[in-house]
Amino acid sequence: MSDDDTPALDTTITEPPLDAGEVDHLLFMLERSRATFAWKVGGLDAAALHRAFPPSAMTLAGLVKHLTLVEDDVVATRLGAGPWVEPWTGTTPDDWPGWDWRSAADDSPAELYRGWQAAVARSREAWARITADGGLDAPADVEWPDGRPSRRRVLIDLNAEYARHLGHADLFREAVDGLVGEDPPQP
Repeated sequence: MSDDDTPALDTTITEPPLDAGEVDHLLFMLERSRATFAWKVGGLDAAALHRAFPPSAMTLAGLVKHLTLVEDDVVATRLGAGPWVEPWTGTTPDDWPGWDWRSAADDSPAELYRGWQAAVARSREAWARITADGGLDAPADVEWPDGRPSRRRVLIDLNAEYARHLGHADLFREAVDGLVGEDPPQP
């Protein structure tokens, strides 16, 4: 259903050992959510990705670009583990809020998928570095009104963001072509 230049998204789920530690389980949950998200939004053409589901203006394309922003925001501002990158650096305050959702309408499936894959790769690298350097107990690089959260809280919030949007992706994908299920089929 997608264009030939559109990259395939990885839907592999690799289970950690049942007795793995907290970090491994929390990162596994994130990877499982990413794989399920990839399955729900992957392999679609522009028409399917940009289809709105009234009364919401939300689209699968918007979900992809929004989670791209979330991944990059966690790396750049909450973990302090990398710089802001394009397309976010090309925006102005007048573009926000909601630029990620709106601008997705102008993006091809290939652009959306590649952007999300690149953000996930940056995020994986950042989480690998920070879990090896102080673990999840160390404070994150963001100041909230009542203090600095731990890296654990940031990771839990990232998992929650995926969980929230996986529900949207489930419904939208079923409406597009009938795809249903909890986890992507594994080889």
